[in-house]
Amino acid sequence: MTFVLSIFAGRLIQMQGLDSKVYAAAAVDQRQHTEDIPAKRGSITDVNGNELALTVEAREVAIDPSKVVPAVRAKMATILARQLGKPEQEIAAKLARTSSRYQLLARDVDPVVATRLLQAGVPALSTKKTYRRLYPAGDLAGSLIGFVGDEGDGLGGMEQARNSLLAGRDGKQRVETGRDGQRIPMTSSQRTAPVNGQDVRLTIDRDIQWAAQKSITEQVRESGADSGTVIVMDVQTAQIIAMANGPELDLNNWRKAPESHYVNKAASDVFEPGSTNKVITAAAAMEAGAVNPDTVFQVPDNIRCADRVLRDAHAHKPESMTFRQAVAQSSNVATIMAARKVGSERLYGMLKAFGFGTTPGGGVPSAEAGLLPDYKSWSGSQACTVAYGQGVSVTALQMASVYQTIANGGVKVEPQIVAGITDTSGKFVPAAPGKQTKVVSTTTAKEITTMLESAVSADGTGELAAIPGYRVAGKTGTANRYDSELGRYEGYTASFAGFAPADQPRIVVLSVLQNPKNGHFGGQLAAPVFKDVMTFAIKSKKIPPTGSAAPPVRMRAGQ
Repeated sequence: MTFVLSIFAGRLIQMQGLDSKVYAAAAVDQRQHTEDIPAKRGSITDVNGNELALTVEAREVAIDPSKVVPAVRAKMATILARQLGKPEQEIAAKLARTSSRYQLLARDVDPVVATRLLQAGVPALSTKKTYRRLYPAGDLAGSLIGFVGDEGDGLGGMEQARNSLLAGRDGKQRVETGRDGQRIPMTSSQRTAPVNGQDVRLTIDRDIQWAAQKSITEQVRESGADSGTVIVMDVQTAQIIAMANGPELDLNNWRKAPESHYVNKAASDVFEPGSTNKVITAAAAMEAGAVNPDTVFQVPDNIRCADRVLRDAHAHKPESMTFRQAVAQSSNVATIMAARKVGSERLYGMLKAFGFGTTPGGGVPSAEAGLLPDYKSWSGSQACTVAYGQGVSVTALQMASVYQTIANGGVKVEPQIVAGITDTSGKFVPAAPGKQTKVVSTTTAKEITTMLESAVSADGTGELAAIPGYRVAGKTGTANRYDSELGRYEGYTASFAGFAPADQPRIVVLSVLQNPKNGHFGGQLAAPVFKDVMTFAIKSKKIPPTGSAAPPVRMRAGQ
C-alpha cells in the first residue's frame, strides 16, 4: 500500500506542482472559443436612396443529433421541417447522424422563427446571429446589382465589384464555454467589435430603370429576340440613369436562373454596331474637312471594295445625295465614299478617340473593351465595312458613350455608375466626376446633331423614334450578327441611339435587340423602345420642350 500510495503521491505532485501550468493552460484552451461576430453588409441604393439591396438580421439554426433520443426524433423532424420550410426527409436524415455533434439545419432563418423553435423545446437546438441579403425590387437591375452567396461574398455585379466596401470587417469574441457549448457565466471574454459595411449609392433611377426594363423585355418577347438592352445616360455627367436587360435576373431566385442571366449584357456583350457607328465616320470626315453636311455624292446602290461588292439596304438607281441625306437614310455606299476621303488611319484614330477597343472606366462591373483591330491589319473590304459598323465590335455602354459625346458638344465624359458612398460616420461622399476628353469640335458635334435630327424626320430611317413636341436626334442601326457558337454570321442586331432635346441635349437613350425573328431593322424594332423610354425619362426628369423648331436644312441635292 505504501508503495502504491507513493506512486499516486508522486503523480499528484507532478500534475499539481510541476505540470500544473501546462494542464491549466490546456483546460483554458478547451473552455475558450473564438467566435466571429458578423458585420452588417452595406446597402445598395438608387440615386434617390431607394434600397435595391439591403441586409436584415437572421439566424443560423443547428442541432446536436447525439442528444436527440430516437423516441422523439420523428416528431422533432416534423416540427423543424414545418418551421424551417425544409423537406422532412432532409431534416430526418440530419437528425439520424448521431455520431455528429453538429448539423446545420438552415441559414437565413427569420429571428421570430428561430425563437419559436427554441421555445418549442427541441433538444440540443442552437441558433447563431447572422444576416441575410434582401432584394426588395426583385429583378430590377438584377445583373447590374449582383447577389451574395452563402459565405457572404458578392458573386456578381456591384455586390462583387464593391464587395470589400460593402462587406465591412467581421469582429471576434473569445469566450469560455462548458461541455454543452453554453457560455460559462462570470468568465472573462475578449471582444473586437465588427466594422459594418458602407452603403453604395448608384446613379440608377429606380423609376426610369423600371420603365426601360419593361419596354425592352416586352419588345424582346414580341420580336422573338434572344435578348435586349437599354441604356439611359445623362448627357453632361455621363451618369448612367438606367441599365436594363431583357430578360433580367431575379435576385430573389438567382439559384434557379440560367447562368446567362447572371451577365450584365449592357456592359459585357460585344456586337457589331452597324449604322449607329456612322456618326463616327461622319465625325472623322468632317473633322478632316473632307466633307460637310451639304457635300453632294453621286451614290449608286452598290460599291466594290477589294473582292466584295457592298450594297445599300434597299436597291435604288444612282442618285445625287447630300451627306446629310446619306446619314438620314443610312446609305452604306455614301458612308464608304466619305470614309475614303478620310483614309483608314484617320478613321481608326477617331474610333479610338470615341473609346472603341478600350474598357470604359467609371466602375461599371464586367465592362468589356470590344474589338477594334489595328487599321494596318484591315482587309480591303474591312476598310469599307468598318465605316458603317461591320468588322468592329463594341458594347452597348461604349455606343451610348459615343452619342453622349456628340450630344455634349464633342466632350466625352467617362461613364459613371456610382453616385457615391457612405463613409464610416455615415456621411455621404459623392464620387469624383468622370474624366473629360475633347473628341471633336463643338461645330462638328452640332452639325452631326442636325444630321441626326434629320434622321428622325419623315425623310429618315428613325421616324418611329420621334416624340411629339420634342426635338429628337438619333440614328438607326441594323447589323449582321456574328454568332460565336455557330462560327458564322447569323441573324441581325437592331439598334437605335439618340438624345433629346436635340437643341439642348439632356438625356441619351440606346436600345439594342439581339437576333430578333419578327423583323430586323433598327428603325422598326429599336426605335419604338427608344421612344417609350425617352418619353418616360423626360417626363420623370420634368424636362420641358425647348419650344424651338428645327432649323431649315438642305436635305436633297436639288434643294
